[in-house]
Amino acid sequence: MTGRADRSALPLDDYPEATEGEDRQFVTALARGLSVLRAFQPGDGVLGNGDIAERTGLPKPTVSRLTHTLTRLGYLTHAERLGKYRLGPGVLSLGYSLLANMDIRKIARPYMQELANASGLSLALGARDRLNMVYLEHARDAGSVTLRLDIGSHIPIATTAMGRAFLAAIPENERAYLMSAMAERAGAAWPPMAKGVERALRQVAETGFCTSFGEWQQDVNAVGVPLRSMDGATVMALNCGGPAFLHKPEKLEAEWGPRLVNVARTIEKEMQNGFAAQGPW
Repeated sequence: MTGRADRSALPLDDYPEATEGEDRQFVTALARGLSVLRAFQPGDGVLGNGDIAERTGLPKPTVSRLTHTLTRLGYLTHAERLGKYRLGPGVLSLGYSLLANMDIRKIARPYMQELANASGLSLALGARDRLNMVYLEHARDAGSVTLRLDIGSHIPIATTAMGRAFLAAIPENERAYLMSAMAERAGAAWPPMAKGVERALRQVAETGFCTSFGEWQQDVNAVGVPLRSMDGATVMALNCGGPAFLHKPEKLEAEWGPRLVNVARTIEKEMQNGFAAQGPW
């Protein structure tokens, strides 16, 4: 089975652009340049200025100037024959530096792999990226049929176990803000999503994990668990999931959900031990 990121979960500009009058420290040109880079998603290959303008909502002449500048800086590569762009080595360098310096990935990886091997499920560690969760680490059992999402993949917050687990762990005011933004994006589809989030909040409070059974993709079942830093300043989430025809809700709730909670608590404990010696993650 091959899982795919929901195209509605693309991490574009989900929030209104700040203006100089609202925040004099906000650099609009920089924000627009970053929005161009964020328009590229796994599997895209190349994008033209028109594609980028459609995804970002920026005027095409503005996009043209930005792609030219980003190409000169090495963050984009221009495919002249096609007249389109792909991400350049500069972006890879930034991303690699970030991931290489995240100690939580090094600590989480063996525990995630152990559970993946035992369950046949696909496990991921993720953090919020606007109205989505982005995979920072991934583990799967090589011999099992699992979701084929990798590091850097984006999934929506509202309908996934990982996203809902994240919502359950953040402060109420931040959750309310995100819920409002997601409701605006989802429109008429929001009421059932909101019910799923509300159910997930109760599940995390009662069991430590929450569920998403066929609510993100009809053929995918998953459970999610929040992951918190010692000072509470950083919130991430873990999920484990797989094809619905292989992994039934009863098994996920009775066995793998509690096991995932234990994995999360173990990771948190190791991170806390490292906090005193090296500082926060």
